[in-house]
Amino acid sequence: MNTEFIRGLNNYTTSGTGGAVATIGTFDGIHIGHRAILEQVQQEAKKNSLTPVLITFHPHPSIVLNPQKAPLLLTTIEEKEQFIPDYFRGRVLILTFDEHLRNLTPEEFIKTVLVDKVKVKKLIVGSGHALGKNRSGDTQELERLGKKYGFELVVVGPVMQDGQPVSSSRIRQAMTEGNFDEAVELLGHHYAIFGTVMRGMSLGKKLGFPTANVNYNKQKLLPPDGVYACWTKVDGEDLDGMMFIGRNYFSTDTGKSVEANLFDFDKVVYDRDILVYPTHFVRENRKFQSTDELKIQMKKDKELVLNIIAKENVNVGRQRAKSSNYCR
Repeated sequence: MNTEFIRGLNNYTTSGTGGAVATIGTFDGIHIGHRAILEQVQQEAKKNSLTPVLITFHPHPSIVLNPQKAPLLLTTIEEKEQFIPDYFRGRVLILTFDEHLRNLTPEEFIKTVLVDKVKVKKLIVGSGHALGKNRSGDTQELERLGKKYGFELVVVGPVMQDGQPVSSSRIRQAMTEGNFDEAVELLGHHYAIFGTVMRGMSLGKKLGFPTANVNYNKQKLLPPDGVYACWTKVDGEDLDGMMFIGRNYFSTDTGKSVEANLFDFDKVVYDRDILVYPTHFVRENRKFQSTDELKIQMKKDKELVLNIIAKENVNVGRQRAKSSNYCR
């Protein structure tokens, strides 16, 4: 079975006659805790000859419910569409989280989405899950509704790491506190930044280090500023390189840029979609007195990155990015 993305409840049609095993959530990060749920959904669906269904939301509910305090995202909707097929085979229903959806009671949501449309026979959620207006549909309420509407509720316990449950908020905290390796370990896969290559000021090219300037989603949580070893995916090709995250002090633009210098690569990739995976933190961002000083430092950075590549043998087995953390 392949992964089928369906945008909007009106576009969802029942697949087969047996019904579905479903899960619901934002799945921000698609971390090791999420994947435990997704694995169980697929196992139960296969065992009972049902359709596996993942229901998620766009935009993130917090952006609608409390935009001033909404967290930056570990995984944008574009990235979810890139990565969910690595971990889930089935139907992915993307619901628009708007004023109508936010005001549905748990029972209204269950009836209109899960029962009438998805034909759910088994619902699998995490232990802290809640849905519906004011998150009033906790697992106790979902169990009651399951008995009323004829589906079974399965609650999956949290995945523990170092004595604490793995969660998207815990990963965000590690990332914002500068603990990049810890964040990646909790994710269980390399952190990716998706965007379209746009034209920049071409300073890197002038210095002998041409970069792909990534127009990333501004709701994306970026790793700490600095220089990283990285690998990228461009037009299906895997490439090693080094990347920069942060403010370019030689530019009048005060925003944060994401730029990747791809080794042994000289194709023009403007307006192409690109995935950049920072793997090893090399140094912090800092201000240089001249472009000549920056060029000297970039040569040192590249040497360090090439040593990392040689040591880690990162050219071999890109499947590692889907299965475990190789960033240490």
